[in-house]
Amino acid sequence: MSSSKISSLQIPKRLLMGPGPSIVADSILEKMGKAPVGHLDPYFLSLMDEIKVMLREVFQTTNEFTFPISGTGSAGMEFCLVNLVEPQDTILVGINGLFGRRIADLALKLGAHVHTLEVGWGEAIEAEQLEQALKKVKPNLVALVHAETSTGICNPLEELAPIISKSGALFILDTVTSLGGCPVFIDRWSVDATFSATQKCIGAPPGLSPVSFSPKAMEKVAQRKTKIPSWYFDCSLLYGYWGSERSYHHTAPINNNYGLHEALRLILEEGLQKRWERHKNAHLQLKKALSELGLEFFTPENRRLWQLNAVRVPQDKDEALLRKKLLDQYGIEIGPGLGPLKGKIWRIGLMAEGANQENIAKLLESLKQVLKS
Repeated sequence: MSSSKISSLQIPKRLLMGPGPSIVADSILEKMGKAPVGHLDPYFLSLMDEIKVMLREVFQTTNEFTFPISGTGSAGMEFCLVNLVEPQDTILVGINGLFGRRIADLALKLGAHVHTLEVGWGEAIEAEQLEQALKKVKPNLVALVHAETSTGICNPLEELAPIISKSGALFILDTVTSLGGCPVFIDRWSVDATFSATQKCIGAPPGLSPVSFSPKAMEKVAQRKTKIPSWYFDCSLLYGYWGSERSYHHTAPINNNYGLHEALRLILEEGLQKRWERHKNAHLQLKKALSELGLEFFTPENRRLWQLNAVRVPQDKDEALLRKKLLDQYGIEIGPGLGPLKGKIWRIGLMAEGANQENIAKLLESLKQVLKS
């Protein structure tokens, strides 16, 4: 194709009700559309400080080392592991879906002795299973996914976190889909390192990954016997930029940070408890309507995420075809199943702006029409 034949973008309007990205509020888009300033401009430096303060509140932590990595949630995962994992470390990774597996795969590449606690897709990791695995493996580090986006499962952190804390192991927690959508308590759960992403319940476009390290995690970094195997994700270099030194590291995505600032402001303006309650009520609204349509959840009720709903596809229906009709005819996106769940479930996201009655009603009416076709 000749470049002279490429026309200006005509971007379709979509109602994003899948596993992410989520619907973005108009005020966030408006802020992101402003002209960038320099990444060392005094205005931007003050904005960075405000982002750190708000992130600590949303994470429910006092960790000074809390800021957004330039990159998506996968960048945040890599940041946590390259800084905290050394060759020969013994690591236990809980796996009940795609994203626990990714953590284990990266830890292997970093030369760690990786042990896994694996349960079926659609099941949660339970306290007794974790306790037995910790006694057997005696790891230096434990990694779990809080909200498993591939299955719609919420691992019970109120039960699991005290067990990990008692073991003395460092604790890495994936909060990509949970942060901003359901209770997350980094300090109360004694989490040493966490990473999230802006495009889920935070409600901003993809491009940044909020992270937080505890003093215990920073002590581990300081006592490393080997060099951090990354330049871009080296936490000491990055915090030279995000900390008090303000030394140049990379050109931060200025406009993404404008958007994150506004997204965090909106979260705190709404209030964390009210925001969590809104996501829960959105799930309950969806649950009632799906039952009326004869659709069932894939996940057990006591371990079910509010913001990411795994719904069984009727056996006589073509999952991909119905999803395509929903997108083509109504402009609504929902997600397919991954891995062993491909073709078996839909993943319906009720995240950020998607977790409101109007958008859920549009989805349900459109889904009803598609199922009739």
